[in-house]
Amino acid sequence: MKTVHNFNAGPAALPPEVLQQIQEEILDLQGTGLSILEISHRSKEYEKINGETQQLLKDLLNIPHEYEVLFLQGGASTQFAMVPMNFLKSGSVASYIHSGTWAGKAIAEARKFGEVAIVASSEKDHFKKLPALDNLKLPSGTAYIHLTSNETIAGTQYKYFMEPQDVPLIADMSSDILSRTIDVSDFDLIYAGAQKNLGPSGVTVVIVRSELLKRISTTIPDIMNYRIHADSRSLYHTPPVFAVYIVNLVLKWIQANGGVRGVELWNRAKADLIYRTIDGSDNFYSGLADRDSRSLMNVTFRTSNEELEKHFLLESERNGFVGLRGHREAGHLRASIYNAITYDQCKALSEFMKDFQKRFA
Repeated sequence: MKTVHNFNAGPAALPPEVLQQIQEEILDLQGTGLSILEISHRSKEYEKINGETQQLLKDLLNIPHEYEVLFLQGGASTQFAMVPMNFLKSGSVASYIHSGTWAGKAIAEARKFGEVAIVASSEKDHFKKLPALDNLKLPSGTAYIHLTSNETIAGTQYKYFMEPQDVPLIADMSSDILSRTIDVSDFDLIYAGAQKNLGPSGVTVVIVRSELLKRISTTIPDIMNYRIHADSRSLYHTPPVFAVYIVNLVLKWIQANGGVRGVELWNRAKADLIYRTIDGSDNFYSGLADRDSRSLMNVTFRTSNEELEKHFLLESERNGFVGLRGHREAGHLRASIYNAITYDQCKALSEFMKDFQKRFA
């Protein structure tokens, strides 16, 4: 096989050990004689995978007993609509933190269901830094506060979150869940598409406080109702069986590698290595995000001109580096260093960047 360093922003790299196990079990899942791709979601084999995966996530994130763990479909984009559909009632207001592209998409969807207030924004800074979370002025009748913990496009990430409020706090953690320790009890609902740190695209994890489910109207379509999915243990309809199975394997891999705390230490070392390469380049490279807002997951940077960046991408691909082109809305360069990316891969990128600088500075 061709060896590549996969720095794609998502779907992202999976641990080689997980890919190996998938390969070994794809034709015969644990002695059943059936592939994971063809077992029934009502079978005892899948019931075990479903329950075990929920418990693994609870253990790794220390999720309190008063929370439900759901496996849904449709990615974070569906959650942009499900959140206001379930909790933004007539006469109330949804308060959003506008931190970048993904927060903006969540805001646009929420406005289709009711009134939205932007209570903090970094738009004037072109989203290169994160809006402060202290001293928020919430409008009367706020149903919930929504924030995006990590913006993959600009490469920004909250280091800390707000103190608990009197209203529910909801977070999109699609691109940094399980990359660092968090206190789940600070949030009332967390959602995350799996395709960054959890597994493949096709399944979305939702962690929701049980008390919040009591607020949901019975008029919401069942398929979009969090309470329905919680009551049926994420088996209300045919779940994304294969995707949940892979999440199960990834969670076991995290558990075997020191848990979330172990992965966090690894991630900080990787990010520090690449940021030091950028900052020590005598302005040959420059970071896109404000230093205090830099992401551990998505390192965004540029060279001095567009032609040089094109050449950087061409040479990087020739040298086995995949996915370093920035998002079309931001351009420039980006290395997404999710959990499955190793320190050695980041070291290889750092060495390539230094060599490229020597030749073209």
